[in-house]
Amino acid sequence: MDHGGQNGTKRGFFSSRSNVVLAGFLLIAGFYLLTEHYAHVIPFLPWLLLLACPLMHLFMHGGHGGHGGDRGTDRDEPGDRPSSPHRH
Repeated sequence: MDHGGQNGTKRGFFSSRSNVVLAGFLLIAGFYLLTEHYAHVIPFLPWLLLLACPLMHLFMHGGHGGHGGDRGTDRDEPGDRPSSPHRH
């Protein structure tokens, strides 16, 4: 199943006019949301930063099975990496 453009090439997000309009709308809406609620957001910024750390850890490590090193494989050279367990 091919979801790309013509000839099997994948089109970018900004190649569609509706996506460009959506991105512009989201930028403008985000700007006004932040400027109108700036005083309400500032006190929570340190807590949001602390919350971002475990959330990034959960989402960034979600696909490879967690920590655990190289699972007993012997590497000959420092640049060798074990095969990726990701299946796409």
